[in-house]
Amino acid sequence: MGFFSFIVLLGIAYLLWRVSDQMPDLIFRLSEVQRDIAEIRRRLPSEAASEPPGTDAPEPVKPAPPSSAGPTAGGTPESGGL
Repeated sequence: MGFFSFIVLLGIAYLLWRVSDQMPDLIFRLSEVQRDIAEIRRRLPSEAASEPPGTDAPEPVKPAPPSSAGPTAGGTPESGGL
């Protein structure tokens, strides 16, 4: 059991070493992605301003008119119609 634990510990240490070795690349790539996203967000408002108004939002849905029908034949439980 002790030998197996030692092998697992060596495996964990190796994986941590590989991850820490790749950290500078990961941080650089994250910063590049953040820069690209910021550039896209800067472009969006200027492109949205060039579009004609009213094309980006759908028309609001009108609520249905209230039902004019009276209570059902049996009435409501509160009125004792059951």
